[in-house]
Amino acid sequence: MTLDFLRVRSQRVRQQWATLDSTRDDAAAEENLDGVKDPDFLALGLGATNMMAMLWSLALGRRVVGVEMRGDPSLGVHWNIREDLFHHWGLIDKLMLERYGEENLPHRGDGRLFRLAECFYDPATAAGAVTADEVLTGFLDTLIGEPSHIGGRIFYTEFIDDRWKDGQPNRVVTILEPPEPPSEPDLSKVGRTALEALEGPSTFQCAASEVMVLMRRYLEMVEQIDLQRGVTPRVRLFTSHRVVSTGTDEDAGYLSWLRREEGFVDRPDGRKGVRIEAVRELDYNGKFRRVRVPGSKVIDLGVPKLFMIAQGFNSTDAERLGFKQEDVKVDHHDGRGPVVAQADYLAGLLEILVDGRLRRRIASDFDKEGNEYWIRQIAVGHQDDAEVGWILVQVPDYKTFDPILAGLVPAGTHRKSKEYRAGVQHLMREYYLEQTSLITDMPLAELEKVQMPYGPKLFSLVERAGVDARVAANGVVGGDTFGNGHFLTSGGAITGMVGHAYRVLNYWQAIDAGTDHETAIRQLADGIKQDTDWWFHVSAQEFSSAVPINFGAERIAKIEAATGRDSSARATTIDATRRHRHSLVPLDPSDWRRLLVRSGRMHALALPPIQETHPDLRGADMMPMASPAGGMDMAAGGMETTDGMAMGEDGTAMAMAEEDMSMAGGGLPAGGATAAAVEVTSR
Repeated sequence: MTLDFLRVRSQRVRQQWATLDSTRDDAAAEENLDGVKDPDFLALGLGATNMMAMLWSLALGRRVVGVEMRGDPSLGVHWNIREDLFHHWGLIDKLMLERYGEENLPHRGDGRLFRLAECFYDPATAAGAVTADEVLTGFLDTLIGEPSHIGGRIFYTEFIDDRWKDGQPNRVVTILEPPEPPSEPDLSKVGRTALEALEGPSTFQCAASEVMVLMRRYLEMVEQIDLQRGVTPRVRLFTSHRVVSTGTDEDAGYLSWLRREEGFVDRPDGRKGVRIEAVRELDYNGKFRRVRVPGSKVIDLGVPKLFMIAQGFNSTDAERLGFKQEDVKVDHHDGRGPVVAQADYLAGLLEILVDGRLRRRIASDFDKEGNEYWIRQIAVGHQDDAEVGWILVQVPDYKTFDPILAGLVPAGTHRKSKEYRAGVQHLMREYYLEQTSLITDMPLAELEKVQMPYGPKLFSLVERAGVDARVAANGVVGGDTFGNGHFLTSGGAITGMVGHAYRVLNYWQAIDAGTDHETAIRQLADGIKQDTDWWFHVSAQEFSSAVPINFGAERIAKIEAATGRDSSARATTIDATRRHRHSLVPLDPSDWRRLLVRSGRMHALALPPIQETHPDLRGADMMPMASPAGGMDMAAGGMETTDGMAMGEDGTAMAMAEEDMSMAGGGLPAGGATAAAVEVTSR
């Protein structure tokens, strides 16, 4: 057969199939683009930072457009939230009502006005396993007759200090009074700096996706109201779109590069025009790929008065405009000078009733030469929701997860082989569950049976930041795109929503007051940098010192007094370039969306009481035991745990007697003690 014959035959086959295919539709639907051109504010990336900025802009009468290529929010992590967000939403609710009137605002399924603050938290409604869509539609009201909100309170704030002291294992447990949530938004607290918010205690807990869905639905409803009424929409959203790709990123091929189109259009005055395209997401060879929707047209958004790129840690749009990040360095005061701020964690979601709890643990760990490292764990739950047990555990700098060193596979096994990768995952899961057992005081055998919808996933946390947030005469970068600090404090969410977004409000207020655009956008960019610098400031101790900042500055002082140790003290660290495991496991901080459920049971019982004995001193008969109802019972006359450990009514510590115990052996440096002073304090 000749090549021409095969080509003709192939064409005939396609034509025959085309006559059988009734799904083809050559008449592309015309897209309604009213209100799209030259918006006041353009949000590139519809994460928490940019949606808050859109809400502030909308509340001040601006026309806003948002562009996102990932559809609905899907970030699975749980945030510890300061009360400032609640107050900010309260002011947005007030400004929206005053400007537009109730008839021009979104309403919930039962006809009530959609108030952001009220849907997030209201002491008169219930919390629990509640989604934003259930609250907005009134589904739970209809089903069980109980109105609800998405934010959960924090009832238990616990800090376990298991660092060795004077060459001996030492445990100090500090139980702090839970922060009292505000009953309603306090507008006088709006305008506190991001630093003040970050240094305050976490008051609420909520799934990141639900916080963002709440804002997304509000914006969608405003858009729909205007489209139905036939007026110029105040909001336009493009949720499967991106700035027109240059063709050098996901579109492969030299010819594609030659045909590239520019999404950012230069204007003579230095401003940027923006053009976007509809995209379709594909799961291609285990990675997400996006291509322009066949037959779709480029959408010209014109020239926004202000645009902000907030698309997460890695943003090709920001890079296209010349934005670059640099490593942030921290001086651990260990004689090596400033080094890159980096820490590695294993993250997992277990179906355990952690409940409304923020529990942190810091412990000593030792390498084979006896060098001491400090490792941290955090347990975050949600009020009355047994499906939410986010446990994150720090991996000591020296640990490798090398299956050859562990004897799981023979020497010479290729690192890309299934056997090698399986060994790595086995070691990570084994270590993760061991550390989870220590922070939850649950038996390892019981944890093995618990359902795990996500993880354990290894993440590398490297602080990076840009020099200048301004990338065009009319554009800035914000959120994690500008800089990222330590995530255990949920500092990124607070910095973006309470800091960077509020700076956009300040920009419009400055414009309304007569400030010229050049001065106002310079102040905006400088403010974004200042907020991120504050985040780095409070993040520094998460990399090297002991006490987490989101317990609140005043509480840190109380913990210092209880432990008798300075929170600025440091332990051994290893420079990132010497961490062997970085060559073993790919660290992908954006992989929250690909879930691999490890089936099992739900642990719907309360966590066991925190044991008084340091883990390094427990024998086999003192390992974590399964507990029935368990947990902490807060009584009016003081506090008592179910194991009979009492606390004084005035919150003072009651000294625990020292006990001589034989060491269980293994993992301790030479010369370890045979006894430990165990203290439990209440503050």
